[in-house]
Amino acid sequence: MYFSPNIRCDLDIKSNKRSHHTEQNGEDRLIVRRGQPFSLVLHLKAGSPEFNPEETSFTLIVETGTVHYTKVSFGLKDSTDDKEWSASASKAPGNTVALNISSSPEAPIGLYSLSLLQQGQSTSLGAFVLLFNAWCPRDAVYMRSETKRQEYVLSQHGLLYRGSATRIHHKPWNFSQFEPGILDICLKILDEGLNVVSDTDQDCSERRSPVYITRVLSAMINSNDNEGVLVGEWAEFEDGVHPSTWIGSGDILRQWADSGPVCYGQCWVFAAVDCTVSRALGIPCRVVTNFSSAHDGNGNLLIEKMYDEDGERLEDPDSVWNFHVWVESWMARPDLEQAGFDGWQVSDATPQETSEGVFCCGPVPVSAIREGELTKKFDAPFVFAEVNADVVEYVKLSTGDFVKFSGSTDSIGQNISTKAVGRDKRRDITHHYKYPEGSEEERRVFEKAQHRNKLQKKGKEPGLRIKIKLAKNMVVGSDFEVYAVLANNCMVAKSCSFMLYARAVRYNSTRGASCGFISDTVTVTPGEEKLLFLKLKYSDYGKVISPDRMIQLTAFVNDKENREYHKAEKLIVLDEPDLEVKLTGEARVGQPLTAELCLLNPLPEALQDCSFTLEGVGLTQEKPITIKYQEAKASVQLSPREAGFTVLLVDFDSDKLKNIKNFIPMVVMSDALSPSLNTIAMT
Repeated sequence: MYFSPNIRCDLDIKSNKRSHHTEQNGEDRLIVRRGQPFSLVLHLKAGSPEFNPEETSFTLIVETGTVHYTKVSFGLKDSTDDKEWSASASKAPGNTVALNISSSPEAPIGLYSLSLLQQGQSTSLGAFVLLFNAWCPRDAVYMRSETKRQEYVLSQHGLLYRGSATRIHHKPWNFSQFEPGILDICLKILDEGLNVVSDTDQDCSERRSPVYITRVLSAMINSNDNEGVLVGEWAEFEDGVHPSTWIGSGDILRQWADSGPVCYGQCWVFAAVDCTVSRALGIPCRVVTNFSSAHDGNGNLLIEKMYDEDGERLEDPDSVWNFHVWVESWMARPDLEQAGFDGWQVSDATPQETSEGVFCCGPVPVSAIREGELTKKFDAPFVFAEVNADVVEYVKLSTGDFVKFSGSTDSIGQNISTKAVGRDKRRDITHHYKYPEGSEEERRVFEKAQHRNKLQKKGKEPGLRIKIKLAKNMVVGSDFEVYAVLANNCMVAKSCSFMLYARAVRYNSTRGASCGFISDTVTVTPGEEKLLFLKLKYSDYGKVISPDRMIQLTAFVNDKENREYHKAEKLIVLDEPDLEVKLTGEARVGQPLTAELCLLNPLPEALQDCSFTLEGVGLTQEKPITIKYQEAKASVQLSPREAGFTVLLVDFDSDKLKNIKNFIPMVVMSDALSPSLNTIAMT
């Protein structure tokens, strides 16, 4: 039977998207996941012979690629094969043919064309987008748990963790991977990667591998080597958006698609956008925060800190960020040719160091980091140091000599955090990255990884001990007192200089201006304690702190007579004021819903140039809403356009207080059964 080209193809978009978990992408085109059948209906021209599969032969052709193409041809079978491209057909009601097509679970992802070839005549049947499939056991990104697939592939809302290891704050984020136009932008990111320029054929073929895609994304989300998505900046933001202002990925990706690299991003923004693109392409992904994160500049797995004799930090290639954020992506690692390294893989789009000549990092198995397997691809030594480096501290004497006075084997890599599955709670995953600090297993792994410059954990030997104590309530705008405690555990008295510094600091440990200092010369008898108090006033710190609202305290003791030096540090993360978000009305599609917004100003001065920015999937169209007010109070009317669960994110900015955020979840109903939200509020 010959029927080409007298056919019309119905891609059955609605039904296919429902079975392929892509219905959130909208109904304008076919989007399916690989390794899983999808169905089409061929409408034959009136008067055509009745379809008989035993008497009909034709070939289907799928093609993907931009300059060079990957092309696969396949004929009809009795049933589809879940291991390769295949198709089966059967007669359907009316003069129609039901066509089932199954893609290979190892097919490259991307935009495909589909055509039918019969007796030398080719007929286009349409186009579709093929994604990775976490629901397919044969796909490299297969994830067994449905609740985890819902969280790591389908959820458009998340929490990012910032602050310090002892004062962890969450920041809401809209990933927006299913918003209109976002998937096309994600595919555009792949098309503009460096590998496309250097080897188009290889790039098209390699898109079958989530390892390859993840590495491309870690390079393309930053713009250091190409026209990637975000420009990193940690100091001056006058000609762009401060990284803390962003509340979602959608606006960033649209700006990049329209006009190129977007100013500006820092680690949590790079990671959140990376997570959006990964989820959009079908790779299970989550954002992870490592507190006290080491940046090992010389690759020796040690963080070497240098100080002068007054306790002031000297410049050196190593640093310890108060926190650093990356992503984990779920996939098999057949490229490592060794069992035990499938599962979560670390990749990092923040441009810190080059890897194979490009600013990218990973993917590297989390299990390889835990076991100290530093030969596993990619960038295992750098990631290992971020969570497990040892710290050595030196004083540089006036003679130019260095004296080692302190060290730590347990301060790096604390409270590694990600959002819990299905809940707006923090989950600690430190144990995924390393054995308990100080345990035999942890030391064994470190020593296996290092081979040199080993530090042995020390017991509490007699000597001077120093620690810092903080006030209980440290809200930005308030004055509060901190103090250092110097204890003498020696059998003899000690005379020394005792200093307490306060300095503004950014989250990546970049030091700002001083906001407090006090010193004293003390004699401490055996068993005695001396206290050194420092009052931190808003009039001093308010002028110098960054939007990170962090102050680094350093207590330093210099016993010059005995050439002894002692130091303690404590990071203050000032508490944010409350931003109240209250909804009134019914959350129903097409009906007005009012958001009442109010910020309680904790500062001893009035706020000027106030603005609220709101963003929510299905609530604020395709771009955030920004409204400016003269006071820190506003009422904003929304009109939900999509039914289902969503989250409204709110950001407040002013001349003196910036980047104050909150969020409120809601369920938008499509009919009269919509629940009243008159009393829903979140502070």
